[in-house]
Amino acid sequence: MKVLVTGGAGYIGSHVTDMLIDRGYEVVVLDNLYTGHREAVHEKAVFVEADLLDHPAVKQVFDAHKFDGILHFASHTLVGESMEKPWLYLRDNVVAASNLLEEAAEHGVKRFILSSTANLFDDPEKLPIVAEERIVPGSPYGESKYMIERQLYWMDRLYGMASCCLRYFNASGAHPDGHIGEDHTPEYHLIPIILQAALGQREKLTIFGDDYPTPDGTCVRDYVHVMDLAEAHILALEALADGKSRKYNLGNGHGYSIREVLDMARQITGKDIKAESGPRRPGDPATLIADSTRIQEELGWQPEFNQLHQIIETAWNWHKTHPEGYATK
Repeated sequence: MKVLVTGGAGYIGSHVTDMLIDRGYEVVVLDNLYTGHREAVHEKAVFVEADLLDHPAVKQVFDAHKFDGILHFASHTLVGESMEKPWLYLRDNVVAASNLLEEAAEHGVKRFILSSTANLFDDPEKLPIVAEERIVPGSPYGESKYMIERQLYWMDRLYGMASCCLRYFNASGAHPDGHIGEDHTPEYHLIPIILQAALGQREKLTIFGDDYPTPDGTCVRDYVHVMDLAEAHILALEALADGKSRKYNLGNGHGYSIREVLDMARQITGKDIKAESGPRRPGDPATLIADSTRIQEELGWQPEFNQLHQIIETAWNWHKTHPEGYATK
């Protein structure tokens, strides 16, 4: 199969691309390198530097290649930024997906995987969060993903394009052999921030709120390893051969508090990582944990790196060997 991976130079997209090529897929990566890294793209992938907002450039890619499926990662993805710059999300994320879907429909593509988000569930009625949970987006970022999910509903009805929306929780970790990993500037994710503090690249970790209704007062999150996410994407792509669209939540079904993550990082790195408490951030729920039963039962997905120490160990291996990310010489 030949597949298009948009955002394949980014954190999750690069790991999925790597696994696809290892499994024998032909891969074309389309990325504008806004937050991605050319060095993260597998050498056997065809790389196209282009922006999905440039519709003629998107059409050119589809005219040059016949795709059996698409995996769509390219997106602005920061919840906080979306509250300050909503049109990057409500406009750019949605228009980019619209351009992509229009060309996919015109060129007869029948399988589409969407990188969606747990930010669809800002006010869950129960925990862990099931795929059928009512959708209440927590930000313009979450809203933009929901708008794309709705477009996919109509692509199925009008063009027979089967889709799978993967709503994952906290993506984390790095490739076990350490050749690719997480590299954002600036960094907003907890585990890389903690490891930057371990490397002396930042003075300390600020814990935003220590008075939540959780066992130790800090937020609890479900961390899912990037390699397990990659496996889920390939299982979903292959499952779409039956023409049936799907939606799955992806997580390990177990939450860890910020202090638990910090303690594990101290243990693994052997560093005395400084931390201090700060005020809560607006919009942070106390606890978010995924129920991934549906994808486990329907597709046989079983996370391999489902322990916190595995997630942090692989991330630490990447960060200590690439202290400047992909700019490390």
